[in-house]
Amino acid sequence: MTRVLITSALPYINGIKHLGNLAGSMLPADVFARFKRASGAEVLYICATDEHGTPAELAAAEAGQDVRTYCDEQHVLQHDIGRAFGLSFDWFGRSSNPPNHRLTQHFAEVLESKGLIEERTDKMVYSIDDRRFLPDRYVEGTCPHCGFEKARGDQCDNCGNLLDPVDLINPYSKISGSRNIEVRDTNHLYLLQTKLEGRIREWVDANSANWPLLTKSIAYKHLDEGLIDRGITRDLAWGIPVMKDGAPRPGFEDKVFYVWFDAPIEYIGATVEWAEAEGKDWERWWRTDKGATDTEYVQFMGKDNVAFHTVSFPATILGSEEPWKTVDRLKAFNWLNWYGGKFSTSEKRGVFMDAALELLPPDLWRWYLTANAPEGSDTAFTWEQFQSAVNKDLADVLGNFVNRIAKFAESKFDGVVPVGGEPGALEQKLFLDLDAGIGELTTNLEAIEVRKSAQALRALWVLGNEYLQEAAPWMAIKTDRDRAAVIVRTALNLAALYARLSAPFIPFAAEKIAEAFGETWPLAWPSEGAAVELGRIEAGRAIRAPEVLFKKIEDDQVAEWAERFGGA
Repeated sequence: MTRVLITSALPYINGIKHLGNLAGSMLPADVFARFKRASGAEVLYICATDEHGTPAELAAAEAGQDVRTYCDEQHVLQHDIGRAFGLSFDWFGRSSNPPNHRLTQHFAEVLESKGLIEERTDKMVYSIDDRRFLPDRYVEGTCPHCGFEKARGDQCDNCGNLLDPVDLINPYSKISGSRNIEVRDTNHLYLLQTKLEGRIREWVDANSANWPLLTKSIAYKHLDEGLIDRGITRDLAWGIPVMKDGAPRPGFEDKVFYVWFDAPIEYIGATVEWAEAEGKDWERWWRTDKGATDTEYVQFMGKDNVAFHTVSFPATILGSEEPWKTVDRLKAFNWLNWYGGKFSTSEKRGVFMDAALELLPPDLWRWYLTANAPEGSDTAFTWEQFQSAVNKDLADVLGNFVNRIAKFAESKFDGVVPVGGEPGALEQKLFLDLDAGIGELTTNLEAIEVRKSAQALRALWVLGNEYLQEAAPWMAIKTDRDRAAVIVRTALNLAALYARLSAPFIPFAAEKIAEAFGETWPLAWPSEGAAVELGRIEAGRAIRAPEVLFKKIEDDQVAEWAERFGGA
């Protein structure tokens, strides 16, 4: 059995995520995880809340809560909203949990023993009005590379360059807005990525054949520009303490590890959490000396996270010289934008996951976001495109076919799969077309080509409508009951097949279809030819027409949402 480890980028704890976050990481990971499980693979899909660093502190302060209380509440909220969207992670952990503390401190100790961490006196931004050093995300200003005026101290959201707070032009405190700041000396630990540059490049060269162009281009951009040594501690109270020999490191009592040092380690930490809770073995997934060489490791993330996962996290893993599993395939996505700008958690711009579910069922969002996944380039969300995808794809094509044939079977064959007749030329053509279409869909899913997969699935739905229109069972029933029986039996089986093919994308609707046709959930991916697959539901089985699967979105709803959320 194939073993597949899947991780999606950890969502920051600073509030419910927006649809752009969902489209660029967690949802594609879920589609792939569901597909691989259905195909018979042993899958472990890991995610977690990223709870350290300035996003958590700033969000907690805004909410008027201490950080621990805020993170406790947000973890539950983010877990529950993910489940409501059908995200099938096997474990949703927390970077603040003990396994990540232990592992982060372990990696720091090992890297220092290898001569890859050193203590340096650094110059950091200090806010006189706030009376504290300002770690990266507590500082904003103008990007020195592209001139974007709201660049963060660690990274510019506009051009993607990694930054240091002292590089910003006209910096100001994110806490108070004060520009009464100066640069002062403070001690921090640095991971010497410059010493690992050759090893990291060799690793990228050896592993990037299965990465999409976006991932490779970002990785080589940073390597070609030359790696820099990276500070891995921050002047914060909330985070993983900096230890040495089992005690707080002298001079670092008021510092913690940088969130981008500990957050990727939480992929391992969350797996340990899962193993401890479920009585499982985590090492077979992560230690190559304990069986992880048999694991395929696939990561999903937005393009802003790629540098950390192709340079910084590999520096941690490779620098330790321990037998850790590294990523095999790294699927990166561009931005799903919100009309003329970006979705933004901090600026509350766009539609967020909780609000989306207040409007419509999760499958409708899942379908639109996969069918319009921002793979080759940035894509823009519009209400009109969303309406079209729901109405034309889900309601008019899939929903129409399933309900049409089920209701016909109820009215003409008493809700029982009819017996009689043999497949003819039209069915043989359908078998061939289905075999080709299922092959294309399977190939695209294996390659993690999300948009192409959605297109291939929709084309399969269209085949059913074309078959039904040409076969016309409502005409055949008048003169040749056996011929009508063949058509209805074929179409009912096709509807059940659609449930299996659609389950990775729209699992809630797929389960309703499966139940209506007497199929057992979860559904296996079709592994036989179409001629066999369309004979699985035997004659004599009782079926029922499911409730309307997809209600169309009306123009007045679109107008109302555009008024409420923005967009025109």
